[in-house]
Order: sequence, then structure tokens, then C-alpha cells
Amino acid sequence: CPPSGDSYGVLPRPCHALVLLNPQSGSGRALDDFQAVVQSMLAEADITTTVFVTERAHHAHEKVRDEDLSQWDTLVVMSGDGLLFEVVNGLMERPDWKEAMKKPLCILPGGSGNALAASINYYAGYDHVAKKKLLTNCTFILCKGLYTQMDLVSLSTASGKRFFSFLGFGWGFISDVDIDSEKYRWLGSARFTLGTLQCLAKLRVYQGRLSYLPMATEQGSSPAPQDPHAPVTNGHIPQPAGTEAPGSLPPDSLLVPLGQPVPAHWTVVPEEEFVLVYAIYQSHLGTNLLMAPAARLQDGCIHLFYMKAGISRVTLLKLFLAMSRGTHLDLNCPHLCYVPVRAFRLEPRVAAGTMTVDGEALACEPVQG
Repeated sequence: CPPSGDSYGVLPRPCHALVLLNPQSGSGRALDDFQAVVQSMLAEADITTTVFVTERAHHAHEKVRDEDLSQWDTLVVMSGDGLLFEVVNGLMERPDWKEAMKKPLCILPGGSGNALAASINYYAGYDHVAKKKLLTNCTFILCKGLYTQMDLVSLSTASGKRFFSFLGFGWGFISDVDIDSEKYRWLGSARFTLGTLQCLAKLRVYQGRLSYLPMATEQGSSPAPQDPHAPVTNGHIPQPAGTEAPGSLPPDSLLVPLGQPVPAHWTVVPEEEFVLVYAIYQSHLGTNLLMAPAARLQDGCIHLFYMKAGISRVTLLKLFLAMSRGTHLDLNCPHLCYVPVRAFRLEPRVAAGTMTVDGEALACEPVQG
């Protein structure tokens, strides 16, 4: 049964789904797995599919940005998290993005990361599973046809880019593992284990300033709603009708421009040397990494983790092993800090280290969300 307070919609029957599939994702088995596991289940559930196989980067982004989507009841992404990132940002570039974003989205794990699929499997109350079993569970959720809302976070960079992110933003160790292990894609999720060991061997420290608006801070000049159940769309507080041009994107109502100091009611982290910073909005960072056990699809919360410099390699490895069970915070490691926030800003001292949004690499520069 649905968790209390969540409202659900139901897909129509018969249902027409556009499946966006990246045949190169993960270890390259997405198309085979779709035909072997997914297709027959969907047929039994009266869901017909149009399969769009991507041929290059940004192919899915352009498809959902430019296409008339009215012929489909749902958009299904069969890939890793990167393809869903393309789809979300393609939808947000449409002049009718407000309507387009109401189209139910579904993720079927076909990549090596599959963090959102693992999160949804966790929220649904299923046992922790991976690979074919996770794919079967996520397909079953699609067959049932229940859909609900999910938070999006608006990220802006110093160079003027704006992204809409559904999973997380990272800098330092975790992002290095993600991007450095790309060359081992053929290993599937094992690529992250190998990448972790390699990055542990050359453990780096990153200098910068981290600031955030804590979840509890609702006073002063913060325009956050007092009511925790007030509607939040795309990670933003809806503005009064008529305050924005039609088709314009939602304003970043909690943020001041990156060139200005953060507001006085924000917290500035005293340390400026980090091993990693990760702002995650869903429970899982990967199929085997339960990073934010308290997270829910639409809790209006960014779960901010940061690890201060000075941690030993052994302790760091222990934390990552504990994270597979979601027990890393129980270790009470003084170097690992966790705080639920509404907004954050990260200003690297120099352009060093990898930044990622939903697993995709970004240039290293000041960013806020």
C-alpha cells in the first residue's frame, strides 16, 4: 500500500509507452535484457511499446525536447541514470515544460549505476536485489501502473549553466570513482569496486568552501514554506500566479546569485579541506550503496554528506563497506558529516577534482542548488 501522504495516479489501460533505450549502457546488455525480461511482462499488462534506441550522446535529450509526446502515456528509460538525466533536462527545455513534466517517467535498470532504480525498489519495500531481479521488480512496478511525484533539484554553475537533477551532485572521491571507472564499463557494477580501490590508493584532498541552508531553518529572509506539506515543484516553491513569464523556468527562490555571499541564515562549514562532498536526494548512490536511508521520493530535502580531510584509507574503506547496508552513519566517524538541507553552495578554491551531476561529469567550478 502507498506510504501515507503520497497521492498516486494510475496509468490508463491499454497503455502506450515510449521506451528510450541506450544499447551501450552498463555492460551493453540493455537491449537483450529488454527483449528477454521486460517485453513479455509489459504485453501481459496491456502496455504497448515504441522502442527508441539511442545512437549517440544527447539523442534522447533531443527526442523528448522536440517530439510531440501526446501519443504516449508514459516515458520509460531503460539505461543507467545518465539517460534519465538527458530526458529530464530535455523535457525542461520544452516551451510546454510544465505540461511535459506531468508525463509519468519510469526507470528500468540497464546501466552500471542504476541508483534511481535501486532507490525505487527500496521505497517499494522490496528486498535489496541487483541485476535481473532488480529489472524484474522495476518492470513489475511499471506493470502495476502507479505513479507519484519526485523531487528535482535545480543546479546552477558559475559559467551560467542550469541543470535539473533527480539523483545527486558530487565532488571529490565519489565523483572521481564514478568517472575514473568509466573505462571499466564492461565490468558492470563491479567497475565501481575497482574504481574505489584505485582512488583509495591515491587519496586526494580538495579545497573549497561549502555552505548550506539547513532543513530546519525557515526564519529570516528564507522564503521556504512553513508548512512541510506545502507543494514544492521541481525543488522550488511555486510563485504566486502571474509572477513569471509563461513557459519560463521556475525561479531559484532559495538562492542568491553565485557572485554574492550566501544569506546570513545559511551555515558555512568551517573546514575547507574535503575528501568528498555529495548532495543526494534519493536513497541509493548505486545498486549496492544505500547512502541516504532516510530519503524519500518527494521529501523536499537534499541529503548533504561531506567528508573532512584527515580520514585514513582504512576508515574510508570501512565506511564504504558499511554503506552497502546503509549503516555508515552508525560508525559515528568524526570525519563524515551528514545534514539534511534545502539548498547548498560549493565553491572550489581551484578547478581541481571531478564534479558530477546524476553521474555525468561537469567542469569543476562554483555550483549551487
